[in-house]
Amino acid sequence: MEDQKVWKIFVINPGSTSTKLSLFENEKLVWEKKVFHDASVLVKFKCINDQLEYRFEMIKQLLADDKIDLSNVAAIVGRGGSSYTVESGVYEINNQLILDTVQMKGGLEHASMLGTQLAKKFHDIYGGKMLMLDPIVVDEYSDLARMTGIKGLYRTPSTHTLNQKGVAMKYAKRIGKQYKSLNLVVCHIDGGITIAAHTNGRMVDCNSGAGGDGPYTPSRIGSIGIVDFIHYCKGKDMDELEHMCNTGGGFSSLIGTNDADIVHEMVVNNDSDAIRAWDGMVYQICKCIGAMAAVLEGKVDAILLTGGLMRFDDIIQSIEKRCGWIAPIEVFPGEVEQEAMAAGAMRVLRGEETVKQYKGSPVFKGF
Repeated sequence: MEDQKVWKIFVINPGSTSTKLSLFENEKLVWEKKVFHDASVLVKFKCINDQLEYRFEMIKQLLADDKIDLSNVAAIVGRGGSSYTVESGVYEINNQLILDTVQMKGGLEHASMLGTQLAKKFHDIYGGKMLMLDPIVVDEYSDLARMTGIKGLYRTPSTHTLNQKGVAMKYAKRIGKQYKSLNLVVCHIDGGITIAAHTNGRMVDCNSGAGGDGPYTPSRIGSIGIVDFIHYCKGKDMDELEHMCNTGGGFSSLIGTNDADIVHEMVVNNDSDAIRAWDGMVYQICKCIGAMAAVLEGKVDAILLTGGLMRFDDIIQSIEKRCGWIAPIEVFPGEVEQEAMAAGAMRVLRGEETVKQYKGSPVFKGF
């Protein structure tokens, strides 16, 4: 029977300093590894696109070392990013998608842009379907969420869509309901922080984490008064400012390291600067949760907390103290991106979902 068929699915998920790899047989995870990329090596590349061959060769070597055979692979799923915005769903990785990703049509340089490119390189060797699921540029914003006070300049999405929707669907399944029937505030809290309002199965608003909007993080500056930032920019060159916005802000600027474990250890040891930096980040997370609850008009079924920083109980306790009155809080430590990508491929392979075609134009083209 078709339901008993075993499909091999290879998942590629590039991050800023690592590439996470998973091999599934249907829903069963049979192998998983993370390839770490030394910062001293990455800094030699002028841009993220230039890292492609380096990461590809490292992944090939790891597969060989672990004797992983991708022959007869049914699908290769690459994390997506940096293309034009798209609707939520599973997409075939076509030439236009790869071209627009390389050219950063979405206006954002992020490691996720290597996912579709790596999928193509492995597809050229092994075949199978090439797929992308819910990249960071999924756009489901409401019209009001797009607005800024500058004519022609709009808020654009840049969020952990894969993990956000994956966790939301996992929670819905746990309580025996459909994701589309719930109003949720979902918080991805890690090196990047994104907090979104989900209603009717859509992310209608979210801070633009990679764009610098929202709470500050271990390495990003977060929201700041634009006039204050303009004054800060005086006398500084563009490279210095880009470094501050992307990797040199947050804990990096306040404490001198973006390693959350080090900062938390300083908090435990009563370092006043670390305590203020740590508590300030959590305070801003709570403010953003309140904002998204307002987007949902206070009708929130649950607040879902996910991401790597959920390993710290004091963050969870602080959010419960400030936001527990809004809705029940559920915690999903880590992330479910790998299994979400594999699940998307399985839906396509089983004929439960129609694969979408990337068209090479943004979801929103202006009012």
